[in-house]
Amino acid sequence: MDNTFLDNYRLLARYNAWFNTRLFDACATLDDAARKQDRGAFFGSIHHTLNHLVVGDQVWLQRLRQCGADHGLVWAALGDGVLDLPADATLSTVLFDDWAALRAKRLVLDQAIEAWLVELQPDFLLLTMCYANTKGVERAHPAWQALTHFFNHQTHHRGQTTTLLAQAGVDVEVTDLIALL
Repeated sequence: MDNTFLDNYRLLARYNAWFNTRLFDACATLDDAARKQDRGAFFGSIHHTLNHLVVGDQVWLQRLRQCGADHGLVWAALGDGVLDLPADATLSTVLFDDWAALRAKRLVLDQAIEAWLVELQPDFLLLTMCYANTKGVERAHPAWQALTHFFNHQTHHRGQTTTLLAQAGVDVEVTDLIALL
């Protein structure tokens, strides 16, 4: 397999970090109460939606790391200091009540994702990934499908967050991938 497929994920990681920086900068214009205000979204508030992304990222990165380990691969970028999700965490667990701590963790994750994709070899994407989802259902599929979902999940919830910000009177401005290029 050539690097084209992997290069796409590297671009998505770069976009992910760029968008998250813009998003967190926009969120920082609100006070803590406004970020935590229940706005009727799936995770309620802006703050809780962003917490969900941190949880979700760690869940998927742990699964991807385990897939690598199952095939004899270890990546420094996905060490325990990065993937420190508590064992009892659920997708709605609020890991960080403090805004600065949430923002700092987002930055750590985005840097780790980019560094991991630099370490990643294209053949990993074709490996079969086996895991149990959060409801205990056993799943098996190529790693590239999980990685595609990983980035799509980020996009989905960032879109929700930009809507919540717009409702609060905050404009994130241009967030299209093409604007990064």
